[in-house]
Amino acid sequence: MAVFEGTLVCDSSLRFAIVVGRFNDLVTNKLLESCQDCLKRHGIDIDPHGSQVDYAWVPGCFEVPLVAKKLAESGRYDAIICLGAVIRGDTPHFDYVSSEVAKGVAAVGFQSGTPVIFGVLTVDTMTQALERAGIKGNHGWGYALNAIEMATLMKSFPATAG
Repeated sequence: MAVFEGTLVCDSSLRFAIVVGRFNDLVTNKLLESCQDCLKRHGIDIDPHGSQVDYAWVPGCFEVPLVAKKLAESGRYDAIICLGAVIRGDTPHFDYVSSEVAKGVAAVGFQSGTPVIFGVLTVDTMTQALERAGIKGNHGWGYALNAIEMATLMKSFPATAG
């Protein structure tokens, strides 16, 4: 029997894409900064003009899965990190957006075989969002760690013929 496990050791061959929703950018910019910090501290060149990380900005979270799908279809990335923030308001809009984004991001991973990290905060208040994006900690770091671990895990599986 075999044990397959990802590592947090990066090499220069790993490539990542980060999809960021502009809506609630006070939050998403902080998630992105922490995500970049983690990648950089693990040896990844985060320069958008470099060879390891590409960035895609979309209007809001609802658009994230479509762009993630396009990036995954390219076959260029070992993992895709999706960042966004959906904050509950007074209408059911929150429920529709958060649900569809979660389903869409999961579907991209299943359909493409590329790890797609769900880094979309779904919270009740702006305070909760800010707590998760820097005041009490920053989930962006964890999303980057998940991407590194999943990228290295996927590379650890034996190649299949055909």
